[in-house]
Amino acid sequence: MSMSNSEELVKRIARLAKQNQELEERIKDLEKINEKLIRDNQKIKTLYEKVSPDGLKESSEVEKKEKSLKFNMATVLFADIHGFSLLVERTNSSSFMDELDEIIVEFEAIVTRYKIEKIKTIGDTYMCAGGIPVKNITNPIDVVMAAIEMRNYLKRYETEKRGAAEHIWDLKIGIHSGPVTASISGKKKINYDIKGDTVNTASRVEAVSDRGMILISVMTYELVKEFFDCEYYGKLPVKYKDDLQMYKVLGLKPEFSLNAEGIVPNDLFMIKFGLIQFTDIQEMILDKLELDLPGYLFYHNVKHTVDVVTEVELIGWAEGCSDEEILLLKTAALFHDAGHTIAYDNHEFYGTEIAKKMLPAYNYAPNQIECICSLIMSTKLPPQPTNLLENIMCDSDLDYLGRSDFIPVSNTLYEELKAQNKMGSLNDWNKIQVKFISGHQYFTKTARSLREVNKQLQIERIQSLITE
Repeated sequence: MSMSNSEELVKRIARLAKQNQELEERIKDLEKINEKLIRDNQKIKTLYEKVSPDGLKESSEVEKKEKSLKFNMATVLFADIHGFSLLVERTNSSSFMDELDEIIVEFEAIVTRYKIEKIKTIGDTYMCAGGIPVKNITNPIDVVMAAIEMRNYLKRYETEKRGAAEHIWDLKIGIHSGPVTASISGKKKINYDIKGDTVNTASRVEAVSDRGMILISVMTYELVKEFFDCEYYGKLPVKYKDDLQMYKVLGLKPEFSLNAEGIVPNDLFMIKFGLIQFTDIQEMILDKLELDLPGYLFYHNVKHTVDVVTEVELIGWAEGCSDEEILLLKTAALFHDAGHTIAYDNHEFYGTEIAKKMLPAYNYAPNQIECICSLIMSTKLPPQPTNLLENIMCDSDLDYLGRSDFIPVSNTLYEELKAQNKMGSLNDWNKIQVKFISGHQYFTKTARSLREVNKQLQIERIQSLITE
């Protein structure tokens, strides 16, 4: 073999060796890719198993048990934004889709103002519920008010967009009140899904509603009829149950709306609504007192607060107070000892601070909150009321002075003061009580007629217990 042939053979072998090495490296790369594909495939398979009906049932069974809440009273609203089906027939359907988005965004703003929870939107159907996740007694009224505002907004929207000549969007609403079960999902943003007969019934009420109509079940009607003009609509057959009566909501009653138009609530509505809403505020504050009041408060406890709330209403009605004055009195009575959760001394001031912080969220006007704070401060001893409401407040706070259970109640106040080293012997306390009661006077005619005679008897009883 010549030298040139030999050199050519060496070069060829070298090329083949290099190609063989490249192939081996390629094979290794392919093996790595294959292994990754196998792992990815396994992940996909596992994920598929999780999201399959059987997998979902198994993986979420425990979670459902842990994240499921029951609400005994919620009000569910279904709103069908009629006109969506027309979009596919029009060449400019995208612009109408934008309009639908605008409408839904405004609906969400409305329900937020009324503290109603949006559940979901399915195409042109909007679903929300009042009374979840925070339970409240006013949710039927809240939801009907939101429905009226939705309907009026859509009317204005159509007029502004197209005038009176053309009409695209319309709304039909169905509402029903009752118990629901809510499942919770999400971490950063909590979402609620609700189920049960109440949801199904609300959906069926919406289905038989008509354009521009707010249709409510008899259950919701009974809870809101004081505030709204309603008209009997008919019966809805319900399987395995009696037929469900339904009512059309025409609007607010004239006496509860501005200019008697049935649309915008007036001050009278807000006062009547506030008297109902007071139940929710009372439950919240009493819970706070149960949790946060010091254990040594044997007199200034939850029972005392409930007694004063009851008494201001009783004396208030007897003294001819208006609904608004009763609301202000009851609210002040509820908060008058809440300051004890912060400090014993100067608790009246701390009670006003709590009221100022909490009441705006419940639609109390600034002038109402100012009045409530003045009423709270009027309970500071010695009582020096300057008007009828303060007279009622002071008489209610010291109502026990003229009650038959005065001595045991008085003893709880003694134990409270003694626990804080603010009082000496029981004999000393009785002397102080005689002096205080002898100088005390009830300010309202009602309290004087109810308690003054008994108060004189209490003085005699305490004097008999005093030892020199």
